[in-house]
Amino acid sequence: MGTEKKTKINRLIDQWTIGAPSVTSYLGHLDFSRDLLVRYKNSGWLEPFGRGAYIRSGDKINWLGALYTLQTQLRLPVHAGGKTALELKGYAHYLPAKQNKVFLYGPRGVTLPSWFKQERFDVRFIMTRTNLLPLDSQAGFTEFKEKEFYVRISAPERAAMEMLHLVPNNIGFAEAQLIVGNLVALRPDIVQGLLAECQSVKVKRLFLYMAEKHEHAWLSNLDLSKVDLGKGKRVIISNGRYDRKYQITVPANHEEMPA
Repeated sequence: MGTEKKTKINRLIDQWTIGAPSVTSYLGHLDFSRDLLVRYKNSGWLEPFGRGAYIRSGDKINWLGALYTLQTQLRLPVHAGGKTALELKGYAHYLPAKQNKVFLYGPRGVTLPSWFKQERFDVRFIMTRTNLLPLDSQAGFTEFKEKEFYVRISAPERAAMEMLHLVPNNIGFAEAQLIVGNLVALRPDIVQGLLAECQSVKVKRLFLYMAEKHEHAWLSNLDLSKVDLGKGKRVIISNGRYDRKYQITVPANHEEMPA
């Protein structure tokens, strides 16, 4: 390999994010053609990572590295949220030694690339495509550092609402209630803004119901007169007990006060 080619591969390796794949379309914008990438693969510098993506030879990729690529190279509006974001920030009722389920959120219609397969990362992706919050909403996000990069995830205020969106089909009522009990330090201004933007009456009612049961102090700083809680009953748990204040059904054996 000539000096010019060595310089080019050195530039590629130097700017590569360790722990994350790179997609061919992004590398093409950096002046690395598909033919050149194939030569780098044949020379042992790169390894294919499904169709349309490569990793550095010998690199270990987890789902966070793959999510980083979705966000930064493909510019997809996908983030880790709900229970996963709460786990990453230490708010889950208990922290699993290994994440078996990863909750991802994005708008309706978003398509993930074929190389983004859960089998590659030994996890199960729960991809929720929803307009729970407006697509242009920037409220309630934060970053999580993994190795040499950061990924966009939901802050606890947003993550709690995303989690409740999946109750009871993907998240159990009791588990969600326990996790909400840990959220003693939510920021009232962020909560207020998210409640105003949230499109789900069920989520807003359930969020306030659970927070009230835990007597969270930040509740007193909310102006609920500015929150649309809709009209009519919402069945969350079939054959459950009816809560008159929030007009929702909860488990019949649900404690009035948290343990």
